[in-house]
Amino acid sequence: MTPNQASARAEEICAKAPIIPVLVVDDAASALPLAEALVAGGLPVLEVTLRTPQALDAIREMSRARGGIVGAGTLLSPQDVADAVDAGATFGVSPGATDRLLDACEEAGLPLLPGAATASEVMHLLERGYTVQKFFPAEASGGAPALKSIGGPIPAVCFCPTGGITMRNAPDYLSLPNVLCAGGSWVAPQNLIAGKDWAGIETLAREAATLPR
Repeated sequence: MTPNQASARAEEICAKAPIIPVLVVDDAASALPLAEALVAGGLPVLEVTLRTPQALDAIREMSRARGGIVGAGTLLSPQDVADAVDAGATFGVSPGATDRLLDACEEAGLPLLPGAATASEVMHLLERGYTVQKFFPAEASGGAPALKSIGGPIPAVCFCPTGGITMRNAPDYLSLPNVLCAGGSWVAPQNLIAGKDWAGIETLAREAATLPR
């Protein structure tokens, strides 16, 4: 998969809903009902971060959710890419980007949202062919004003900002012409997952799914 093909697929994925839930799953047994609640609430694209021992099993379980599109986040190495593809991930997300990681995703045919936080990083990825990127960590890197400023001289790149995004500040990002969607963890808080409050998570998803962009 070429970077242009990867970005075209990433753009299709980002167009599905205004928010991509960023999920930390500690118990794979909760993964499927969690995915079903989010999809039912109108958020079909799910990012499972590879931050727990259960993450790959969670991706396998979530891949069974009808209507869901499950990806792997926190990709750091070629081995992460191989593991994610083996688990059934259909896209990847990384906090930054290295040539080894980009090579691995391209060779595996895994669409990637590569992370960037500065104009130089954005330009490096654009030079390689990535026109859809992740802006991370969004709030710590200057928030919506910073992303708006990057869009001025580099209009060819669109973003999915993540990192510190909430229901309150998400509209600031989604109103920008260079933002396709945003990633956030507030739609699936750990207390609701631990309490198996799938109805509560579906409600949060429905609220997020109505955000204008």
